Amino acid sequence: MGSENSSEDTRTRSSNLAKQIGASHLDVKIDTVVSSLVLLFSSLTGKTPHYKVDGGSTAENLALQNIQARVRMVIAYMLATLLPWVRSKPGFFLVLGSANVDEGLRGYLTKYDCSSADINPIGGISKQDLRAFLRWGAENLGYSALEEIEAAPPTAELEPIRKNYTQLDEVDMGMTYEELSLYGRLRKIFQCGPVSMFQHLCHRWHGRLTPTEVATKVKDFFCYYSINRHKMTTLTPSYHAENYSPEDNRFDHRQFLYNTWWPWQFRKVDEEVKKMEQQKPPSIIMSTDEPTHAEIATKHATGLGVPAAAAGNVSTAGVTLSGKA
Repeated sequence: MGSENSSEDTRTRSSNLAKQIGASHLDVKIDTVVSSLVLLFSSLTGKTPHYKVDGGSTAENLALQNIQARVRMVIAYMLATLLPWVRSKPGFFLVLGSANVDEGLRGYLTKYDCSSADINPIGGISKQDLRAFLRWGAENLGYSALEEIEAAPPTAELEPIRKNYTQLDEVDMGMTYEELSLYGRLRKIFQCGPVSMFQHLCHRWHGRLTPTEVATKVKDFFCYYSINRHKMTTLTPSYHAENYSPEDNRFDHRQFLYNTWWPWQFRKVDEEVKKMEQQKPPSIIMSTDEPTHAEIATKHATGLGVPAAAAGNVSTAGVTLSGKA
């Protein structure tokens, strides 16, 4: 379901994959529907929204992206209902979602958009595991299109492509998928709030980032996490393959309303930063790996929220694969 913002590369990868797996494939253009909604808004208000790259505000830019995302959900359900009838078959099709667990944690999806479906096969899987699975599928199942898809930079393609601008997911989110996996495990498995996550990451990222830089990353994550937490109440049911899934309905029963300023916690983080910057950093070498199975097991056995400050990762034999408002 491409728009004027979809690249030809994306269309080609979609078509190639459908051919390789033997799927029916429709190239649906949604621009006329999107334009009709924008025209409706303009007739009601006398104003026409524009993308940010064309001089529009953040609100205009976000609204135009969300229109595309929500139109796709409506079209998907229309096709799921009527395509069996078109093909003289009984029943209805199921609509599959495509938002991964890290995007849910960050809230990088639109409420009631194309992330809304009957079931989401990848809703409980991290981006890193998904990319590893795509590589495995390309090598072991003979679907070479999966390799091209995995290698492509993740992008929502909801904004116009310009010579000097291409929308990228990690740039939009302000954090990498690797960081999100780490935040998710610390938040859910180790039950970290802003202060304990900051303390943990200061040791884990010692020598890579300053306390101030770590504090900024932690605050950014918790702001977006809490602002978008309400979206977790409407996530499409999914198969849970990751133990930090933020889904509210069955897996993560934390509240969905927060004071998104985290006044006490962020103040404590600032105090910790000030102390650290006033004293000589301790000479500690920490692993930059994500929490291991051994750390998780230790946490459950001892009840500790984070590993001991001077403890490095314990080597284990386990192997871990690695749209918005």
